[in-house]
Amino acid sequence: MENNLFQQAKSAVSRLTNAQNTPSEQEKQAAQNAIQQAYNDCTAEEKQQLQQLEQTLKQKNQLS
Repeated sequence: MENNLFQQAKSAVSRLTNAQNTPSEQEKQAAQNAIQQAYNDCTAEEKQQLQQLEQTLKQKNQLS
């Protein structure tokens, strides 16, 4: 079962990557914070997924 913080991180990244408009710095920071919080209480598998989410954000920011 996925933990709540992990799910919040996934949702935050999803909102950023699917946004019609360019996300604000505050939205980007909120997603990064959600990922960092999820790291504190996650399984090894979730940690790998969180790393992928971070990579997705980095790529998206570079493309902006």
